[in-house]
Amino acid sequence: MDTLLCDELLQEIFHRVPPPSSAAVTLVSKRWRRLLRSSTTSLSLHFPLPYNPTAITSFSAFLTQHPFLSSLFISAGGGGGGGSGEDPLLLTIASSCPNLRHLRFLSSPVSYFSLYTLSNSCIHLSSISITISRPLNFHWLPYFNSLKNLSLYFTNPLTETNNPKVKDVGFDVELNLETLSLCGVLPGDHGLSFLWKNCKNVKKLKLKSCESIGDYSSFSDFLFSSNNLQELELRTCRSIIDVVLLNLADTCVSLDSLLIYDGGSKEGLLQFINQSKCNLKKLDLRLPLDLNNSHLLALSENLNFRGLVSLRLQSCCLVSGEGLKSLGRALANVLEELALVNCDVVDKELGLLTDLGQNLKNLRRLDLSYNNMLIDKELVSMLASCCFLVELKLRGCSMLSNATMYSMVRSCKKLERVDISYCGRIEMEGVEFLVLNSPVLRRVDVEQRKLSEVAGKWATSKFIEVVS
Repeated sequence: MDTLLCDELLQEIFHRVPPPSSAAVTLVSKRWRRLLRSSTTSLSLHFPLPYNPTAITSFSAFLTQHPFLSSLFISAGGGGGGGSGEDPLLLTIASSCPNLRHLRFLSSPVSYFSLYTLSNSCIHLSSISITISRPLNFHWLPYFNSLKNLSLYFTNPLTETNNPKVKDVGFDVELNLETLSLCGVLPGDHGLSFLWKNCKNVKKLKLKSCESIGDYSSFSDFLFSSNNLQELELRTCRSIIDVVLLNLADTCVSLDSLLIYDGGSKEGLLQFINQSKCNLKKLDLRLPLDLNNSHLLALSENLNFRGLVSLRLQSCCLVSGEGLKSLGRALANVLEELALVNCDVVDKELGLLTDLGQNLKNLRRLDLSYNNMLIDKELVSMLASCCFLVELKLRGCSMLSNATMYSMVRSCKKLERVDISYCGRIEMEGVEFLVLNSPVLRRVDVEQRKLSEVAGKWATSKFIEVVS
């Protein structure tokens, strides 16, 4: 059998083998191992200590057996350089992976020397995620000519010795970054001004666990002069949320997607909603104690937000039906995605879902996950009006039963993806009814024990993916 199949056919078969089974391919024969490695384009590896010469040599030999490797994720146990030292792992990657395009290297801080070497060897790199140490130095960035996506994690604490007074570097370069992600910025990280001055083409900005934005003047200039910024994510950034949102409201009209998780400001968010001139398309908020009805009412009244197509709210404890109903009426003809995940209002306010369903006629995706007290009657009354749904997520709604499955099939003929995992009262019969009677279903998330033999065979014949 092994000799009857040509290399190309074997490689095509290997590409179709699911990840849990692909590791066994290398055990069949040396030929199969060679062919699998020579056709592999993506690897995820953990490299533990110690980084002795023997381990590094073996690592280099392993990488050279993957000549078409384009994506590499390395998690390691420390031992990198930082500053001006050398990173044996990163230097090995630089010398062994000339075709690399995506690198995620999450170990100890990388050295700047290794980054220069990497830029010379891997000229096609378009995406990098790395940890760097203070003092911050970004002079290596212009050497990555193909770089589009950059994620930086700052790890060591800020001290007087690693945070010297930073002067203007005296030169400007036009970086072609489209996505910039920063994690762990602290007050006094003025070296970030290099990024704010030279990243005018950024379309997506992500800030996580940041207590500062470095040089505030440079950041304001960045928002003012950047006409390309379309997406902004702020995660656990309570101390900078006001200054960021107020700058956005005053300067940024190109923004169409905003995400704020775990750290907001009631006043700052309200002022942004009232004053913003951007035409938001997507809004994603997880603000348990910082979002209330006044924000939702302001959203419904600002004409600039009448083009909102996606609204996601998670763990919003202070929101009531009044705010959601007003927003539903304002966005009746445009909203395509609604998520109310773990929101008390879904359980407490009877008739809310019915009202939303009757108003949001164009709804395509609905996520009501982790509303533990949501009952069939409330959901069924909403689904009766949601005939265009293609995706429905009900994960963790433990009070729902088979009655929801019957209503789903009866009302939502266009459903392609359904998540009913951890819905304790939905039984095998309900899952089987869904699989057998949904004409365009392509994926269902459900526990394996709830999938009957008949449903399993039917799912296979209809090419329905079952995820347990």
